[in-house]
Amino acid sequence: MAKSQQTFNKSEKEKKRLKKREDKRKKMDARKSERDEHGTDGIKFAYVDHMGNLVDTPPDPDLKVEIELEDIAIGVTKKEDLPQEDPVKKGKVSFFDSSKGFGFIIEVISGEKYFTHVSGLIDTIVENDQVSFELERGMRGMNAVKVTKINKE
Repeated sequence: MAKSQQTFNKSEKEKKRLKKREDKRKKMDARKSERDEHGTDGIKFAYVDHMGNLVDTPPDPDLKVEIELEDIAIGVTKKEDLPQEDPVKKGKVSFFDSSKGFGFIIEVISGEKYFTHVSGLIDTIVENDQVSFELERGMRGMNAVKVTKINKE
């Protein structure tokens, strides 16, 4: 007696293929019945109003704003166009270890904390001193350099 060529795996694949075909047919019938029931009306056109929102009515031409081609700037702002920022900042020494030669300064305005090294000091500083400093990019972020003590008189 000859052995059947139909294996279990082949029959399972065939069942999955038929089920997928049946599911697809059911979805198609459901969409067709919904279309027949509710109609095909929807938004025929989508317009963009003067604020940039999508609407289904045409925008009012009186609210249209004309923009000159020269006014459109594409790219990064040039360094010359940026306002000049004072490089000297003020802060307070939050920690300084003179034996190890480093510390941290907290800027008064932003509250940012910056590392400082003894090589970047002009005056000797201790904790809670008011100082002025400049920033320089270091290996791990911004470092305070040219640190000078502000005299409180």
